[in-house]
Order: sequence, then C-alpha cells, then structure tokens
Amino acid sequence: MNITNNTILITGGGSGIGLEIAKSLNASNKIIIAGRNKEKLDAAAEGLENVFTLQADITNEKDVNRLVEEIKLNFGGLNILINNAGHAYAYTLSDASDTYTKASAEFETNYFAPIRLTEKLLPLLKQEENSAVVNVSSIVAFAPGSHVPTYSDSKAALHSYTQLLRHELAKDTSVKVFELMPPLVNTDFSAEIGGKENGIPPSEVADSFVKGLLEDTYEIRVGNTEVLYSNFFTGSEGAFSVMNK
Repeated sequence: MNITNNTILITGGGSGIGLEIAKSLNASNKIIIAGRNKEKLDAAAEGLENVFTLQADITNEKDVNRLVEEIKLNFGGLNILINNAGHAYAYTLSDASDTYTKASAEFETNYFAPIRLTEKLLPLLKQEENSAVVNVSSIVAFAPGSHVPTYSDSKAALHSYTQLLRHELAKDTSVKVFELMPPLVNTDFSAEIGGKENGIPPSEVADSFVKGLLEDTYEIRVGNTEVLYSNFFTGSEGAFSVMNK
C-alpha cells in the first residue's frame, strides 16, 4: 500500500500507539488525530508537521457525525481510518466487580464505536484509489487474558468483524482492511495491567505497523502476538476460508 500523500484519521491519537503512528507517518501524509480531550490532542500535535486535531468522543453519535462532516469540509476526503481508541478494565470474573457495566463500556468503545465510524466514513474511503481501514485489536483477540476478561471479549469481537469486513470489501471496492495486533505495550493505557514493567515500546508497534502497510500484511501481529499465533493458530485463515466459501 502507498503510505505517502494520504489523509489519515487516527482515533485515540493523543497518546500511546496512536500518537507513535502519527509521528511515523506525519512527514509525508496529512494526519488527523481525534480524541475526547482537546488540550491533550493539541499538546500531542505541537511540533509535529502535518498533524491536525479534532475533538470528538467516538462513543457519542453527535460527535461522530460532526467529525465526519469536518473531515468532508476541511480535509476534502480520507484515505486511511485507524480505529485505535480503546477502553479497558483490569479485574477478574471471580470479583464482585459489576462485570456487566465494565463490559458495556468496553464494547461501546472497542467494538460498537469502530463499527459506526467505519460505516459512516466508508463512502469517503471508497472514493479513493488508495484507501484502508485499520482496526487495532490485541493479542487477547486470540487468547483471552484473565486479568482483562471483557476487554478480551471486545477485541475478539473486533477481530471477527475485521475479518468479515475485509472479506466483503474485497468483492467490489479498493478499500483494504488491516488489523494491528500488539501484545502488552508500555503506555498510560496499559499501566494498570503491567504495561510499564512488561510492555514493549509503542514506537515498536508503530514501526511494525508501517512495515505491514507497505507490504500489505493484513494481520500485523507484533512481537509476542506472532509467537502466540504461530504456536496455536496456524490454521485460522484456512478455517475462515472454509466458513466463508
């Protein structure tokens, strides 16, 4: 895939993986980073060439509609959508921990929001010869973590959605569908679950992502995610093909 001269939207782009991707691609692309906190976004974009900010809560339909309209009016189109924003709770199912409320919040951000935003932006993406949807899932999409049970569920659902979206869009559009699957990463987002001590740098994820885009690697399995996949899930593409003949 061509990774220059694109207009790219990154949700959750004010920190962590999203910001590192913006840094990796901003020199030769127009980058829009979106998030809830405008001050955080502006601070993240400071000093970065070709990086623009749009405040929006992707779980809020009015904000999403406004975001889509601003992209149409102010940027003239979109080549790449990166659904990166995420939400997670660290707990176990054995706790008396209000699992339903936590799961609802996680699915709202990690699953339902990307579906809605993708659907609303697909008409713009379909107008471009070089275009893509990128969903950021996780190693736990393959093997759930007991310390993040319903976060794992939401990422498994996103993985399934991504496979089916890729399958459908390949029929009659030029829109490519990628999935970025990092292991534990050292970000503020993952601090509660040991990211500071055991996570890989977000820049390493961004480097793998850029390489995957260039090579049209549709499942970009970073670090330990590739190790896990190679050991336990080598037949998943074949199983998917059989299921969707």
